[in-house]
Amino acid sequence: MTIAITGASGQLGRLAIAHLKTLADPAQIVALARDPGKVADLGVPARAFDYTDPDGMVAALQGVTTLALISSSDFNDRIGQHRNVIEAAKAAGVGRILYTSILKADRSPLLIAVDHAATEEIIAASGLQATILRNGWYTENWTANLGGAIGAGALIGSAGDARFTPATRADYAQALAVAAADPAHAGKVYELAGDEGFTLTELAAEVSRQTGKPLPYNDLPGDVYQGILESLGLPSGFAQLLVDADVKAGDGWLADDSGTLSGLLNRPTVRLSDAVAVALA
Repeated sequence: MTIAITGASGQLGRLAIAHLKTLADPAQIVALARDPGKVADLGVPARAFDYTDPDGMVAALQGVTTLALISSSDFNDRIGQHRNVIEAAKAAGVGRILYTSILKADRSPLLIAVDHAATEEIIAASGLQATILRNGWYTENWTANLGGAIGAGALIGSAGDARFTPATRADYAQALAVAAADPAHAGKVYELAGDEGFTLTELAAEVSRQTGKPLPYNDLPGDVYQGILESLGLPSGFAQLLVDADVKAGDGWLADDSGTLSGLLNRPTVRLSDAVAVALA
């Protein structure tokens, strides 16, 4: 069985390949990236792979039996890019595809879920065996920016008292590797989230506890929050997606208590306190 992972030069892809090497023969793992030189250090075969180059993708997928499609980070035409990958996989004779979707994608009202739901539909129509990994929010969505929040004297958002159950990128990457390595996960849809839920007020309190400095959570109107995100350099469209997720999170769209992720990992997910400690270090 040859397993290929797209987006291998990205943070999730690199971590997934590192985990997969503990579960499968590295010689049977293929790192797919636009620039194979950027993944030469992963210790597995690498091939050029561009979501906008259908013919090139078909060639790169020759001999691949399982393909993990990490969703595109290009928000201009994610659905079109994902369709290209799925069609290339079918043309190349790939047997199973995995896709990193979003929590509750088939019914979520979040703007960011639209592309994921459409991609799931394309996969279903393709006839390929599939494993859908509906990832919740990433803990790093907040912890990666703690320095700025501490410097500004407040954590900001538009989530009110919404409860999130995120997990770390490493948790999701390991789940992807586990699901890719075992054909028994074919035909499954997994709702994946961390074991520990929290509000942004509770996140701010944890940062305060670890730093010894007061850090309040300031809840802002959506338009104000979006303006701040854009002032920090985020594209307007992406900022809108983040604000929309915050506003709608209060209805539970970014929370899940099933324990499915920790079940796949056969261990608890990373605790918030530990994720904060790593970020602060």
